[in-house]
Order: sequence, then structure tokens, then C-alpha cells
Amino acid sequence: MNSRLHFYIDGNWTDSEGGTRHQVIDPATEQPVTEITLGSAADVDKAVAAARRAFETFSQTSVEDRVALLERIIEGYKARIPDLAKAVSDEMGAPIGFAQAAQAPAGLGYFMNTLAALKEFSFEETIGKAKVVHEPVGVVAMITPWNWPLNQICAKVAPALAAGNTMVLKPSEECPSCAMVLAEILDAAGVPAGVFNLVNGDGPTVGAALSSHRDVDMVSFTGSTRAGIAVAQAAAPTVKRVHQELGGKAPNLVLEGADLAQVLPPTVHGVLANSGQSCIAPTRVLVHRDQVGEATEVVKGIMEATTVGSPSEMGAHIGPVVNKAQFEKIQGLIQSAIDEGAELVAGGPGRPDGRNAGYYVKPTVLAGVTPEMRIWREETFGPVATITAYDDSEEAVRLANDTEYGLSATISGDPAEAAKVAPRLRAGLVSINSWVGGNGTPFGGYKQSGNGREGGKFGLADFMEVKTIVGAPG
Repeated sequence: MNSRLHFYIDGNWTDSEGGTRHQVIDPATEQPVTEITLGSAADVDKAVAAARRAFETFSQTSVEDRVALLERIIEGYKARIPDLAKAVSDEMGAPIGFAQAAQAPAGLGYFMNTLAALKEFSFEETIGKAKVVHEPVGVVAMITPWNWPLNQICAKVAPALAAGNTMVLKPSEECPSCAMVLAEILDAAGVPAGVFNLVNGDGPTVGAALSSHRDVDMVSFTGSTRAGIAVAQAAAPTVKRVHQELGGKAPNLVLEGADLAQVLPPTVHGVLANSGQSCIAPTRVLVHRDQVGEATEVVKGIMEATTVGSPSEMGAHIGPVVNKAQFEKIQGLIQSAIDEGAELVAGGPGRPDGRNAGYYVKPTVLAGVTPEMRIWREETFGPVATITAYDDSEEAVRLANDTEYGLSATISGDPAEAAKVAPRLRAGLVSINSWVGGNGTPFGGYKQSGNGREGGKFGLADFMEVKTIVGAPG
């Protein structure tokens, strides 16, 4: 078992003050794989104080200095991709090939896109006789999830550094080691002491202490809507900025007459990638009633052709979900759909054949799902697709928008027709015949999916304040 008991505070690996030991469980074996320390409020105070001191000088660094810093981080990150991928694979169950090809590079992509945005960003403009400038927010608390750990961490760390902020990161206690490797990368790249700090911990202790801390100027949170509400409530008394990317329940609106064999495989892949643990997974497949039978067979074939296997083995299989609680939630949602009248087409409750340990979920298809069912409303976060019929385009749009979330939506079918539908979908990301966004574009949600944007110049701006200066010499 790996031992990573220290925190990275003020440029050094330090012991906790009053923290407790915590074992990270390998979801493939249900056995401990890493031991960490869950921090205390005292640890948070120490990290925030370090960030506050460092802000006085780091906020005054030049854009050129920060460009050079990001360039060094990028080179260091590339060299450590094997270590980052192994950490993700061991702790959250991503197959090692997927971790090397997607999980670890996702974080690198945010650093590269932020670097490009920083080089082009306009920090000053003149409006009438006033000068308007963009300045760093201050000390940023970052609370990140386990499903795409490096993606979510780097979506915050990269723009925060580029904007001249200092920060305290609390990565998920389910998958902490990749964040600690990132701390090593930042240290080696010469990030000044106190600019980046890392404190492991749980939400009720470290997360709450960061959210409510009077010396934290901004909280950037990615996670569930339930937890996001708690973060916002804790932050409210100090009126700090709260930037959130929360849950999703994305539709896959299949246009009437679409070539299902062509358009469904790339979009249904989004339900399977990362074992379904993606907030933008297009799990609600909406199909015209005349094509429901054909669509059901196509999705069934995709799911039944998907193998489930060990994260340590190379291949195109999917791995387990992250932990017991997530496994049980998915099982409960599948069973609830069956109990409420959905048709089980493929997969179903229980582990795949031959698996008597590990949090493995059968790739599952449920047809005849209606908006009254629990599985329509709740984020499944597993390899489970539901199929729902619509009678006309108006009903299709209404069903697609019939969710409290609005993070993403997929449209499958003729791109020209899809482009006409896209403006009517209430989501921060609309993908046509795909399920992912574009490099350097803004990412974030409508409704209960959040209130901030990450990525490119939009993410960079979200980590800055805007100041108006009147009366300065021209």
C-alpha cells in the first residue's frame, strides 16, 4: 500500500495538525491501495495563510513570467504522465490504457489551452476616459471530484496561476495521489512557495473550512449539486465568489429519420467512457416513436459488445465504478427503473458474470423510460442508458429540457437540422453527433448544473476581478 501522509503547504511537504488516517480503496479489488491523511481546520488555516502571504508578490508578476511558468509546468507534466495515469487507474479504477490516453492528458490539455489564452488575453482596455483592468481575485479554494480528477484540478489550477492567484486545493479523498504528483510537478517547475498548496480531506471538514474561511476570496467547486449547495451556503457569510460546475443528466436527442447505425455509436460511447462516470454522459436517449425498436437494438448491441475488465490490463474494456456507495446507487437506480415499469434490454442489476469482487457494473439499457421515473431525474454516473420515445420535434425538445440540470446535451442526426435545434436546448454545451466539448471553449452549466465557466479565455476571466480606473493619465 502506498503511503502519502503529508500535505504540500508553503513549498514544503508537511505533517498534518490533528488530521486522521484514511485508506483509499482500489475499486477493482475492494482492498486498500493508498493511505493518506484527512486534514483538519488547522491545516486549512496554515495553507490559507501561506497562500495569503504569497499573493502579495505573485499577484504582481508579469504575464511573461507566468507564461514561462506554465511552459515549465507543461514540460514537467508531459514527463510524469505515466505516474499520473497509474495513480488514477489504481485509485478510481480507470483502465490503464484509458488513463494514459484520456485521463492524464485531459489535465495537460487545460494547461496548454490556458497558456494559449494567457498569451492573447487583454488585461486592459479603455472605455471613454476610464481604464478597465483585469486583476487576480486573490486566494482561491479549489474543491475537486474523483471522476476526471486531473481534468477538474487543472481546469482550476492552470487559469488561477495564469491570472496571478494563489490557491489551496482539496482533491477528492477517493483519488488523491494524482493531485500529489501534480504538486511535485508544480514544485519542480518553480511555482513559488505558498502559491499552490494542497490539503487532503473530506468535505465536512476541509471542504467546509475552505468554503467558509474569511481569508479565501473565491471557491471553485466541481461536484454534485447537493454538495455545491452546501459550499455556497458556507461561503455566503463572507460574500466570496463561488464558481461551480455541478451535476448533469444529459439528453441524446436523436432526430427523426437519423441513420441510427451511424449516429448512435459515437454518442452512446459517452455513456460507456470512464465507466459512465462523466457529468456530460448523454444517458437519456430520446428517439422518435417510429424508430424506437431499431434504436433499442443498436444501443443493446453497443452495450453487449462492451467488455468489463481489470484496470491494470490494457484494452478497450471499461473498469469498475469508484466505490461501494456509487456501485450501490447505480444498482438501486437500475432496480427502481425496472420496478417502475421500464423494460430491461441489456445488463441489469448485479456484477457482470465472473466478477465476485470489485465495483463492476453491467453495461445496461432500459427502454420505455418516462419522466416520472427516478432514473430519468437522478444522475446515474454509471454505464446505463435509457431510451424514451417522442412523437414530434416539439415533444423532443421539451423532453430534452425536462431536467433540473443543464450541463450538456447531445443531438444525433443531420448536422444542419441539429444546428437549428441546438439554440433551444438549455445546456452550457451542445454537441452534434458527439458528446464532448472543444479545446479552449467555455465549459459549464445552466440551471442546477452550476454558474461558472472553465476553459480558454472564459476560464481565465472567471479567476479575475474587473477594476475601473478613472482619471489616470492617458
